[in-house]
Amino acid sequence: MTHDAAPAPPVVIDTVAGVRSAVDAWRASGQSVALVPTMGSLHDGHLALVDRAAQLADRVIVSVFVNPLQFGPSEDFERYPRSLEADRALLAGRGVDAVFAPSADEMYPSGGVATRVTAGDVGERFEGASRPGHFDGVLTVVAKLLGIVTPHVVLFGEKDAQQVFLVTRMVRDLDIDTRVEVVDTVRDHDGLALSSRNAYLDEPHRRVALAIPAALDAARSAADGGVDAALAAAQSALAGHPEVDVDYVALVDPATFDPVADDHRGAARMLVAARVGGTRLIDTAAIALG
Repeated sequence: MTHDAAPAPPVVIDTVAGVRSAVDAWRASGQSVALVPTMGSLHDGHLALVDRAAQLADRVIVSVFVNPLQFGPSEDFERYPRSLEADRALLAGRGVDAVFAPSADEMYPSGGVATRVTAGDVGERFEGASRPGHFDGVLTVVAKLLGIVTPHVVLFGEKDAQQVFLVTRMVRDLDIDTRVEVVDTVRDHDGLALSSRNAYLDEPHRRVALAIPAALDAARSAADGGVDAALAAAQSALAGHPEVDVDYVALVDPATFDPVADDHRGAARMLVAARVGGTRLIDTAAIALG
């Protein structure tokens, strides 16, 4: 009896020159390329991006790089989960052609970059207010990855809504020749949005963290009452859990990422950020305000 061999994990490329050589060959033969930028510690949310990338392009590259530019001095850069071999195993058989896993020295040979992409006013709100400089670091590394890989399409998850807005605007403003594809948030069976930082949560804190998606559900249920009703419902859902240290609850206009006016009607996006047991979590949902 013969058994089918397990699919091999994708090859790792750890240099800029190496990934450019592979992409040049694919493009020369008329093949399209998709890029899924990640910081590793992959979960089903990342795999949803990968699966969508495989539908959209002939070749798929997943980048794995924990970017120091987007971490503040008191954040979790050193303890951020790193598991390249486990990530490769998860990607086996999913249509990924290569994992681009550069070192910090490869991405920043001089120890950093003198030129950075600035996220502007939107980058200083919400996540940017809590993590100063974070989005400048995100946009700088994404711009570098887009310049290195030159993908036809780049994929991001909806959960990081502010990041998606800023990357999409950067691509448009700087005339970068790629398309941004946004994939819906993937949730665990209990409703918690998948995140690499969920690994920090013990079981009691995980149960407490369910207050965050519950707040989004409450806001959606109250949305016909308008802005104040939706915000009050979300805040009330969170207030019942003193272990949840709320950073912000906000409603923004999806077109501008500005906070909505009190009389706003129609499409809006709810944002929630909070700490649970020292772990910072974010979540988001599209809401139609009545």
